[in-house]
Amino acid sequence: MFRFLRSVFAKKKFILEHTEPMKKYLIAGLGNIGPEYQETRHNIGFQILDALAEKQEFSFATDKLGDLGNYKIKGRNVLCLKPSTFMNRSGKAVKYWMEKEKIPMENVLIVTDDINLPFGSLRLKAKGSDGGHNGLKDIQNMLQTTNYHRFRFGVGSDFARGRQVDYVLGKWSEEEAKSLKERLARATELLNSFVLAGPKITMNQYNGT
Repeated sequence: MFRFLRSVFAKKKFILEHTEPMKKYLIAGLGNIGPEYQETRHNIGFQILDALAEKQEFSFATDKLGDLGNYKIKGRNVLCLKPSTFMNRSGKAVKYWMEKEKIPMENVLIVTDDINLPFGSLRLKAKGSDGGHNGLKDIQNMLQTTNYHRFRFGVGSDFARGRQVDYVLGKWSEEEAKSLKERLARATELLNSFVLAGPKITMNQYNGT
């Protein structure tokens, strides 16, 4: 009986405070779980959220469909998600936490890698195609829209024809690794700007930098 009651109340648990929906945000960094995927180009979404956690002094804990952390900044409540569903099923986790925490679509930001951008280049977009990215493709299918914000971090395209998978699942080069700390810091600035200043101002200030 007590176990049943605990399960009922657990389902009603919200991670973010009960503030108005427009002050709630979801930032989802895409990647693959497991030690073999750590520090790979395809996992830059996880790395950016880890850098954000260090900057904002919060930690992640395992929850349903992913690792979650949250922080407050100037009255806004931000939920950070690293899906545990693997890249190709990212949409399931994003949709679940959007609905559970009642976060509006315009306050959702997906962080992912992009081989079409030079290494370290930042680009925030309000909508668009999946660009061949399987994580974005699944999110689009689950949300039934392309009208969600996505932040693409350039990983470059220094690979031979037919070696794209090996490249994105590969580790950073020595030169890239040296530059990554500064690029991650810049990426966390973009995330907080998205929350505080909104997408249009953030695009003007950070895109291409």
